[in-house]
Amino acid sequence: MTSQDSTPAAFAVPGDKGAVKAADRAHVFHSWSAQGRIDPLAVAGAEGAYFWDYDGNRYLDFSSQLVNTNIGHQHPKVVAAIQEQAGRLCTLAPGFAVDVRSEAARLIAARTPGDLDRIFFTNGGAEAIENAVRMARVHTGRPKVMAAYRSYHGATAAAINLTGEPRRWASDTGTAGVVRFFGPHLYRSHFHATTEAEECARALEHLEQTILFEGPHTLAAVVLETIVGTAGVLMPPEGYLAGVREICDRHGILLVLDEVMAGFGRTGTWFAADLYDVVPDLLTFAKGVNSGYVPLGGVAISQAVAATFDDRPYPGGLTYSGHPLACASAVATLNAMAEEGIVENAARIGEDVLGPGLREIAARHPSVGEVRGTGVFWALDLVRDRETREPLVPYNASGDAAKPMNDFAAACKTRGLWPFVNMNRTHVVPPCTVTESEAKEGLAVLDEALSAADAHTTDAGRVR
Repeated sequence: MTSQDSTPAAFAVPGDKGAVKAADRAHVFHSWSAQGRIDPLAVAGAEGAYFWDYDGNRYLDFSSQLVNTNIGHQHPKVVAAIQEQAGRLCTLAPGFAVDVRSEAARLIAARTPGDLDRIFFTNGGAEAIENAVRMARVHTGRPKVMAAYRSYHGATAAAINLTGEPRRWASDTGTAGVVRFFGPHLYRSHFHATTEAEECARALEHLEQTILFEGPHTLAAVVLETIVGTAGVLMPPEGYLAGVREICDRHGILLVLDEVMAGFGRTGTWFAADLYDVVPDLLTFAKGVNSGYVPLGGVAISQAVAATFDDRPYPGGLTYSGHPLACASAVATLNAMAEEGIVENAARIGEDVLGPGLREIAARHPSVGEVRGTGVFWALDLVRDRETREPLVPYNASGDAAKPMNDFAAACKTRGLWPFVNMNRTHVVPPCTVTESEAKEGLAVLDEALSAADAHTTDAGRVR
C-alpha cells in the first residue's frame, strides 16, 4: 500500500507540497496534456527502483519514468561523476576536444554493432532521429524516408512525422517526405498470417512492394525501432530485420535503427540489434545511455556515411552537442553498467522472473491477451475478449472510453506501483538494476490490479 503509515520514515520528506503543486499549476506547461485536466504528482525524492511523494507514499517504478532510468534513480557513481565534472568544467562548445566527450564516444562506439564508430551527440532521442534522417538524405541524395505504423520516434519536426501513432496527427502536414508501411505484429496481423514465419515473409513482401511503388531511387532510408517500444514492445519475428537489411542493400537505401528506448541494457543486451545480428547504417540512442540524469542522445554512424562528410561540411549542429556534464554522466553510467553486471542482470530478471511471472499472471486473467518482451522490456496486451482479441479500450481512447485502462492504472498506484500505460497495453519496464525481490513485488501488484481490467471483459466475474 502507499499509505504513509506503511512507508519507512526515511521516505516521509518534509516540504511544502502545496507550494510545489501551486507553482506547477501556475507556471509549468506539461507535455502531451490538456493543461486544465491534469493533476501531476509532486515527487519529493527517488532512489534505485523507487520514488516517493511529499506524504511519504512510495512507488515501485515499473515505468522507469519514460523507460529511461535504466541504471535506476540516483546511482551514486553517476551522481558523483556529474558533481566532479561540474566542479572542473561545466560546459564547452562542441567544436573543442574534451576528455569526457571523447571518452563517452569511445565507450559507446565500443558497444555499438559493426563499424558504427563515429558518434554525433544530441540532447535527446528526437534530435538523434532528426540528424540521422538528415545524414541519410545528404548521403544518398534522396528525399523520402520510410517509417512504420505502430512506432514512436519523437516530437520534433521530422521525428513526429515519422511517428506512426495519434500524437503525430496534429503536426502532420503530409509534406514531410515520409512513406509509411506496416511492420510485423502477428497478434494483430495485417497480413492474415497464422505463424511467425508467414508474418515475417508477408511483412517483408509488403515492405518491398511499397518501396517499388514509391520508387527506390527516391528513398533515403528505412527508419525502424529495433524492437517497437511505446507502441507495444513488438518483437520482430526471426529473419525480419535481416530481410529489411537485405532489401535496403539491394535498393541502395540506408537502414536506420532507433534504439532510443531499446538500447543500453533494456533488452538484456547492450543494444537490441545484438539479439538479431543486424548492423544498421545509422543507430540512434538516448535514454539509457545515462538514464536521463543529464539530457543526452546521439547517432552512431557507419564508416561509409561518416566518409560523406570527410570533405563536405555536415549541415547540422547543436549548441549543447556532447555537453560535458551529460558526457560525464554517460561515462559513469557505462562504466557502472559494465562493472556491476547491470546488462546481465536485466537479461536474468527477464528470463527467470518477469517472463515466467507475466505468463503465469496471464493464465489467471481474462484481460491479458498476449505477453511479449525480453530483458526488462515487456508488454501485456489487454483485451475485452481473448477470442476476438478486441482491445480493452478503443484505439486512441479518451474520456469514458478509456475507463478500463484508467481503472487498472489507479489500482496499480494505490498499491504502490507506478505503471507505464499506453492505449490498451501496460508495459513492464523497471530499471535494469531491479532486483529479483523488487520484480516479484511488482508482479504481485500487477496480479491484483489486473482484476480491475478483468471487470471490463466479456469474462467479467468468471474465475480462471
